[in-house]
Amino acid sequence: MGYPTTIQLIARDKGNQWYVNFPGALAKALDFEKGEVVEWTIEDKKTLVLRRTGSTNKLEERTRTDADPKAKLKKQRRKP
Repeated sequence: MGYPTTIQLIARDKGNQWYVNFPGALAKALDFEKGEVVEWTIEDKKTLVLRRTGSTNKLEERTRTDADPKAKLKKQRRKP
């Protein structure tokens, strides 16, 4: 079964950007994750191949350096 998708063009002063979105049903079926990196390969004028690279652009989780930032703000507000 195919999923028709429209190519979008965003014209900017520094150059054009082209966007291709694929349906959520495909992303879910393939277990894609946010930030996952993929690579496009051109086979011919009618065929693009999308391959997973195995890498991600996700930011690593950050560790909090303070116990409760809201409590700290409350203390600051109470001071005369």
